[in-house]
Amino acid sequence: MAIDINGIHCETDENGYLVNLEDWSEDVASVLAEGEEIELDEAHWDIVKFLRHYYQEYQIAPAVKVLTKAVAAEKGMDKKTASEFLYGLFPKGPSLQACKIAGLPKPTGCV
Repeated sequence: MAIDINGIHCETDENGYLVNLEDWSEDVASVLAEGEEIELDEAHWDIVKFLRHYYQEYQIAPAVKVLTKAVAAEKGMDKKTASEFLYGLFPKGPSLQACKIAGLPKPTGCV
């Protein structure tokens, strides 16, 4: 599978995740988000940027618990509210959908 954006061919795996992480750009993210039926707004971009930074630092995509805890701390929410916030942004699963849009590998432990 593949997507073409602005003349650039980006390979994806059978689940729609980028094969080459270097292919990611904000334009690629927008196309991936369309495929997930998500219209990216500032809150979505904040999560995408967090995930990309986390991946750069740790070389692994964070599990949903890590993501939820980070959002709760950053936004001054309890974990339940943060989880609801994340699922509101990424209804099919914050880690799965957000990591896909961020151009990261599928998080470990996600089915």
